[in-house]
Amino acid sequence: MSRVGKYPVEIPAGVQASIVEGVLVVKGKLGEQKLQLTEYVDTVIEGSKISVAPKTKEAQARMMWGTTRSLVAAMVKGVSVGYSKSMEINGTGYRAAVQGANLVLQLGYSHDVVYPIPEGIKISCEKPTSVKVEGIDKRQVGQVAAEIRGFRGPEPYKGKGVRYDNETIRRKEGKKK
Repeated sequence: MSRVGKYPVEIPAGVQASIVEGVLVVKGKLGEQKLQLTEYVDTVIEGSKISVAPKTKEAQARMMWGTTRSLVAAMVKGVSVGYSKSMEINGTGYRAAVQGANLVLQLGYSHDVVYPIPEGIKISCEKPTSVKVEGIDKRQVGQVAAEIRGFRGPEPYKGKGVRYDNETIRRKEGKKK
């Protein structure tokens, strides 16, 4: 059984954390994030560390112990370093471009796919075939990247579509004569 909750979260230099009325507020050079704390765990800021402990021995408290610690660690990393996901677009005529507050994708459909960029997310396209999603919220960065990939996921025969940089596509053999 994992005991990730027992390790305190280090607060790096340049990041301030405070608990106000059951809400953990973490501020850093990239922005600010808030987390509503549950009644199952005690969260304490001791110097440059944030510690999380379960209030009781019941199962729900022990589940929320590790979850809360992971959420706090993600928030601290997000406001200090940030999160990013890189994606590649493969296929003839497939490309992406940022136009104003929208990401415009040409993915082989009859019309372009226009994706409005959400608040708190920065999308850049260094090349027409690469997309980089950046932000301070780990969940939101992953969700936006998954939505972009969902417009045309990679297919197994030619590998056409949108895929993550670190993703490997299991290729299938085509028809034989």
